Amino acid sequence: MEKGKIVSLEDRVPKLKQQRRRKANKRLIFLLFLFFLLISCVVYFQSPLSHVNKIMISGNEVYQEDEIIAVSELTKNTNVWKINKKEVEQKLEELTEVKSAKIEVEFPNNIVIEIKEWKRIAYIMREGLFLPILENGDILEERTDIIPVNSPILQFFSKGNVMEAMIEELNQIPAEVLNSISEIHHDPKETDQYHIKLFMNDGFEVSASIRSFSEKMTHYPSIVSQLDPTIKGVIDLEVGSFFRAYEWEGAEEENETESEG
Repeated sequence: MEKGKIVSLEDRVPKLKQQRRRKANKRLIFLLFLFFLLISCVVYFQSPLSHVNKIMISGNEVYQEDEIIAVSELTKNTNVWKINKKEVEQKLEELTEVKSAKIEVEFPNNIVIEIKEWKRIAYIMREGLFLPILENGDILEERTDIIPVNSPILQFFSKGNVMEAMIEELNQIPAEVLNSISEIHHDPKETDQYHIKLFMNDGFEVSASIRSFSEKMTHYPSIVSQLDPTIKGVIDLEVGSFFRAYEWEGAEEENETESEG
């Protein structure tokens, strides 16, 4: 049986001293790093570096950047780490046309504000002027006498279930179809209080019911592509889908007059 190697105490002492010195050096380096980190943090928080340097805003179309900054109450003297994000977001969301707001701090001292606005989905005529209607159904008091180009004008609608149903349906149709509508007239019948007439930008007229409006109007481009663009008339979408040319209606009215005579 071999005897284990015997190491003298004199040989072990230098090694132990070296190990202890290494551990002490590592501990000292760590403490120095921690100390300088704390000092840097204190200097940063006490210096202008922690104050708002730049406010970057995106997603806003209706509101100007100056308006948004004023409502947020953020200034160059605001400490970026003392900003109550939820509070600022709530202030911005109180703006009529702001759907949502999100605030982020971009290190070291920049603020990013992301705005989402309610879409102006249609206009309604009141006293000869046009009032914007938002996608959430709110009607703005911002009156204009300029005819809207890419939004339908609602005629003969009043606040209530019919109006709410119309807005809900408009929210569900593709943008290309929405932009092709010139006017929507509430034209109730005895059998359908939700009946409407649409006047399209391409010269066609549509007879429909609000109850099935979005489902059937989604296919409008496909329906029109099968018609002769030089012959205008009424596209009836109430029950099925069929087309009546204006000239046919005129002929029918003339025949009725002759038969009465």
